[in-house]
Amino acid sequence: MGPQDSQRRRTGFTEAGSDQTLNVVLFLLDTSVLIDVLRSRKGRRELLLRLAEEGHQLTTTALNVVEIYMGIRAGEERETDFLFTSIECYELDAHSAKQAGLLKNRWTKKGKTISLQDAIVAAIAIERGCSLMTDNRKDFPMPELNLYPLS
Repeated sequence: MGPQDSQRRRTGFTEAGSDQTLNVVLFLLDTSVLIDVLRSRKGRRELLLRLAEEGHQLTTTALNVVEIYMGIRAGEERETDFLFTSIECYELDAHSAKQAGLLKNRWTKKGKTISLQDAIVAAIAIERGCSLMTDNRKDFPMPELNLYPLS
């Protein structure tokens, strides 16, 4: 499997002890989903708890962390701090930065404006093999990006 595969395979055991293969998905949570989790909207907490219980990995990016703290409300800091200690946070490295620049360049040439923030999040998700959870699907037109279908 390559680095762009959004599903990882691992061996697990059933209660009876028999060997089984589980599909583990890396989910990258965009700012819209993180806000919904922190503000108990749209059943997102329950969705993420279920996914975590199923063994999937929940992640985000340092950029999403910045966006959350930019809009934090009074009384939300403790829960927000806890959330970010509970999930993996990917940083922007030189390779992801290059990919973000190339994505932005490619889509600009096609006449589609993509924010730098969205290009960075998309590049990290693609590079890390994550399925992106976002309510803003229109902001992520890249066919190589796996978008999780939120309802």
